[in-house]
Amino acid sequence: MIEPETERSIDMDKYSIKDIGLASEGELKIEWARNHMPVLNAIREEFERVKPFKGIRVAMSIHLEAKTAYLAQVIKAGGAEVAITGSNPLSTQDDIAAALAVQGINVYAWHGVTDSEYRKHILQTLDTNPKIIIDDGGDLVNALHKERRHLAKDVLGGSEETTTGVIRLKSMDKAGELLFPMMAVNDARCKYLFDNRYGTGESVMSSIMRTTNLLISGKSVVVMGYGWCGRGVAIKAKGLGAKVIICEVDPIRAIEAVMDGYQVMSSNEAARIGDMFITVTGCCDILRGQHYKLMKNGAILANAGHFDLEINKHELSELSVSRKIARKNIEEFTLENSKKVYLLGEGRLVNLAAGDGHPVEIMDMSFALQALSARHILDNSGQMENKVYQVPEAIDQRVAAIKLESLGIAIDHLTLDQQNYLESWNHS
Repeated sequence: MIEPETERSIDMDKYSIKDIGLASEGELKIEWARNHMPVLNAIREEFERVKPFKGIRVAMSIHLEAKTAYLAQVIKAGGAEVAITGSNPLSTQDDIAAALAVQGINVYAWHGVTDSEYRKHILQTLDTNPKIIIDDGGDLVNALHKERRHLAKDVLGGSEETTTGVIRLKSMDKAGELLFPMMAVNDARCKYLFDNRYGTGESVMSSIMRTTNLLISGKSVVVMGYGWCGRGVAIKAKGLGAKVIICEVDPIRAIEAVMDGYQVMSSNEAARIGDMFITVTGCCDILRGQHYKLMKNGAILANAGHFDLEINKHELSELSVSRKIARKNIEEFTLENSKKVYLLGEGRLVNLAAGDGHPVEIMDMSFALQALSARHILDNSGQMENKVYQVPEAIDQRVAAIKLESLGIAIDHLTLDQQNYLESWNHS
């Protein structure tokens, strides 16, 4: 547990947070997460023993809450000097930031930062001159390439947590602009099959329910995007009794949604009948002026994509004759046609802007991938090209094996004959 304030020794130049006095509250949250993250705990034991990151500076831009805080602690336990900032202005929890600062981690973040403050914190984190980057959404890597390019020569590599961030990285890779190797943690099976699907689904729906205190059952819920995150939201909404509508631009995903039992239609059709709209695409302007004009009175808008660009807030404001705060994390817009539309969490990632993010046990797997990917970069420094890499299958398998063991579940293994059979084409 954290010691009383008078017994702490803190270098105030190493953090920029709202209130160091909140540290004890944050530590309780981190302890709760730690007690439910057996995979990361197993990796921490190994890191503490071998200290793979001794003397290595690691910079992180990530949603600053209890689970990500524990990842930072695990990296630090491996010997690293860690600097961390938020990856979303509304997802930072100030008590968590304080707890990390007390524990000797450089923290530059607070809840509700302005755009300029957010950018300043990103740059402060980069100015620690990191060797390894752990990013969520791509803002850290992007700022390094644009505003701190001279630091890239010292970076061994990094990893990216999100679909949005990986899209940005692959674009940089394709253009030949990526200055160091990056691992696409989002594309690992132990990430997207669980975090994106079950984590997003549960955290998004629980955040919407907690924020609005409204019933889901019987409502028409429009899920815009049917990737792994969209599937998770659709599954949970359906399980809660909603009539789920899917909007997609990819014909293959649209057919999948049809065969999964959902209605599929254009966004303009859905705008007329939806009670609740959830964007989860990684793209911009998914909901915009043409949709707002068609919506029912009382329609609820929520975004589950990384950036607050999926719901066009500028056009929503332009079409409104008035706006007000209807409830915490809910803004009411009265349109020119007198209908009201409600925006949750300022159109930012709703499960973090208006909730605590994904369940702890889900993020245990994702952050185990992050920790092991960081070590992979370190162990293979000098051998990796400046491009986007997939997480090695061995890391994916190891995380899954530790998770199963923690659940007390044993599975079968191939015999040598079975393995030979699967690896050979020449059978009589």
